[in-house]
Amino acid sequence: MGAQPRRSRPDDGHADALFALEDLDPCQERLPRAGAGPLFRDTPAARRLLAVTEIRAEAAAAASQRGRQILARFPDARVLPVASHWAIPDLHGNAGNVDRWVRIKREVLVLGEKKTLTTRPNGRSADWIAPSSANGCAMACAYCYVPRRKGYANPITVFTNIERILDNLSRHVARLGPKPEGNQCDPAAWVYDIGENSDCSVDALISDNVGDIIRSFARWPSAKASFATKFVNPDLLLLEPKGRTRIRFSVMPQADSKLLDIRTSPVESRIAAAGEFLEAGYEVHFNLSPVVLRPGWETAWADLLRHMDDVLPTRVKNQAAAEVIMLTHNEDLHDLNLGWHPRAEDALWRPDLQEPKRSENGGINVRYQRAVKYDAVDRMRALVARQAPWLRIRYAF
Repeated sequence: MGAQPRRSRPDDGHADALFALEDLDPCQERLPRAGAGPLFRDTPAARRLLAVTEIRAEAAAAASQRGRQILARFPDARVLPVASHWAIPDLHGNAGNVDRWVRIKREVLVLGEKKTLTTRPNGRSADWIAPSSANGCAMACAYCYVPRRKGYANPITVFTNIERILDNLSRHVARLGPKPEGNQCDPAAWVYDIGENSDCSVDALISDNVGDIIRSFARWPSAKASFATKFVNPDLLLLEPKGRTRIRFSVMPQADSKLLDIRTSPVESRIAAAGEFLEAGYEVHFNLSPVVLRPGWETAWADLLRHMDDVLPTRVKNQAAAEVIMLTHNEDLHDLNLGWHPRAEDALWRPDLQEPKRSENGGINVRYQRAVKYDAVDRMRALVARQAPWLRIRYAF
């Protein structure tokens, strides 16, 4: 965790990343509902987020029904065959791509098949982590952990064998049967996180995978889907989740978000959307995440929590809960960020406050020192209790 050399910020990529975020904001007054016009994914705003010009595709993925649907959505994109969605040498591990970090996210899409279908226990956000229907993201949050596994490019990879994924989930839900007793994940249902390595709201701009998953959980009375998001996609309002999907809007002070949450919906729009999503049949929670320790952080979070208290409808408050997640960072990601967005590292890379941490998958990350973290968690709990006492904290770490 010594001092790292700072590279100059490239014009290609970062300037693109900072285009007017209001252009992506679908929350002007009320979100469109059924019969209100074209789907949001077909609008110019969605096309600016995902202007796909190149699709890397495994042969079986491209030939599948879902793969053909995706190719039809982007008819002008050049399709290049790849042997494996996970090993594309000129994308993954190619240091030259750091200068095109955002451009690749916008213009490149990968299609593959999910080979290993594993449902893993969790116990924090959810009881279980479901097999992914995608990984990667078109957004560019500077602290995101997914790029640590992919190297110097992190476009969305869509898994087209959605039928196998749903069949695997269905059998897992059936084997478990009813939840014998409640826990902090949910008092009655088994909760499955369906978006561990991607943002489902953005994935739904590309294919019907997310819709298929949400409709499946609507039929499973003992289970509930859950995903965190930083993007407001009005198309999700049309899916009729029937209370069986929990959407967790991730929020942070807007100044932090402007610096760190590149290409996401404005935080105020995420909060403003909560009532519409509850009305559409979702359970709506919030992630206070990540909490980044910087001068004035407590004041900024107090302002955000007061805003939530002021604008959220009572019906949202009555069912809301939150997760508080302190920042975890990574040295490789730190080096990568220095190549495309070095200003972010002024806030994220704090050797004076951080210590190494081995992650569950064996990687070495950095987190706030134990005493610093415990003190900050206590302060966040006190802020929530004071500014938004209706917001139950499910867990904090």
